Amino acid sequence: MKKIIVKDNLEGAKAGFEIIKNELEQGNLNVFGLATGSTPETLYALLRESDLDFSNTVSINLDEYKGLEPTHEQSYNYFMKEKLFDAKPFKKNYLPNGANPDGEEESAKYEAIIQENPIDLQILGIGTNGHIGFNEPGSSFDSITREVDLVEATIEANARFFESKDEVPKTAISMGIGSILKANKILLFAYGENKADAIYNMVEKTPSTDCPASALQNHPDVTIIIDEAAASKLTK
Repeated sequence: MKKIIVKDNLEGAKAGFEIIKNELEQGNLNVFGLATGSTPETLYALLRESDLDFSNTVSINLDEYKGLEPTHEQSYNYFMKEKLFDAKPFKKNYLPNGANPDGEEESAKYEAIIQENPIDLQILGIGTNGHIGFNEPGSSFDSITREVDLVEATIEANARFFESKDEVPKTAISMGIGSILKANKILLFAYGENKADAIYNMVEKTPSTDCPASALQNHPDVTIIIDEAAASKLTK
């Protein structure tokens, strides 16, 4: 697991941008795995403003809230269009359909898409409890795309994006940890002191389902880009 420690979000986004640019220019980025949330926003801004061409690239997103239409302002479909897709057209964009009432059916469809489009580079953030995607503590390292229940800490963390906590969906369709680990290369970003415990548990503790991100220790090509605050509890 390679670590790049930066001073802030912007420096981290620039480091990630250079890795993505290099992979794209070398022809190694045909399928791009994407994440949402506040962490990758600066990276996506740099991609929007760049001259990089994604028109021959497929994107696959990690997850989507269940129960939200793609046009809902807090859906991840809406987020991705606003933050990246409207400015940078891809050949095809895949996101789970949160409006499908049958979570099992939607999960099976989405897992098939992932299997048919092996991900070359997967972007990840990390939750304060160590979740990646919406794979909360306790998630199997072999898990595939499925409907998941969001824990209270995740609901509270995402409440700032909604008018009230009660409006935050309680379930989501999420790529599983096993699905994530199939990506050829993984690039994880984390910033802030509130991510320090999760980063320590991910990097230095024995892999455990108590910290879903610790499964990344089992992947051969992971780069984490973290600021000094997020790295503050690392000892190695």
